[in-house]
Amino acid sequence: MRIIAMHKTNAANEAGQPPSPELMAGMGRLVGSLFQSGMLVATEGLCPSAQGARLVFAGGKRTVTAGPLKGENELTAGFGILRARNLLEAIEWATRYAGTLGDCVIDVRPVSEPWDCGAAPMPDAIATRRFMALRKADARTESGEPPSPEAMARMDALLQEMKKAGVLVASVGLAPSSQGTRVRFASGRRTVIDGPFTESKELIAGYAVFEVPSAKEAIEVSADFARLIGDVEIDFLPIVKMETH
Repeated sequence: MRIIAMHKTNAANEAGQPPSPELMAGMGRLVGSLFQSGMLVATEGLCPSAQGARLVFAGGKRTVTAGPLKGENELTAGFGILRARNLLEAIEWATRYAGTLGDCVIDVRPVSEPWDCGAAPMPDAIATRRFMALRKADARTESGEPPSPEAMARMDALLQEMKKAGVLVASVGLAPSSQGTRVRFASGRRTVIDGPFTESKELIAGYAVFEVPSAKEAIEVSADFARLIGDVEIDFLPIVKMETH
């Protein structure tokens, strides 16, 4: 099964502080070994929320709030990785996606690239970059109720258009939090909380996708991650659907 581990941000992440050389080296070794084992399918980090925006769609109206973003309802129903020229273009694609769903909340943030953290020089000619459009969970998604056939048809048509335009890099749908597990690492201790999650106030800092027999294996690996970065909260959710393009 595929499990996503979404770890929460902290003050250093939000301030845009680059990771130390020691952290980068340790993370490189951990990620490399997990890829080599076949457990790790994909992993990405996000830029500080100051570089993003929150889109609230309600009653046919859109409200855009520029970052930095405040943690409110940070449960995740799913997300897309988009390739766009800038944040405004990514927002417009996310707006079109929201039009297939109705009322919803979507955060749009840049995906961290190697040059964002000083791991590699920025390419001279770069016309686009990747953005995450993260849809927040609501009562409907938490109940497990699927979109209507009409909404699915509209969504599929838009996703096909985005693929043809080279905009859609990946799309991920997640199970309700009732099927998930939250793990907190604090002061060297681990606390495991079974879903459903009543609230989540911390913004997402990044994610990893695991191919494992059960969530237990992914949760055990997270202890190695926590030893590198310190206190952290991680949500583990089953992936319902994942496509890369």
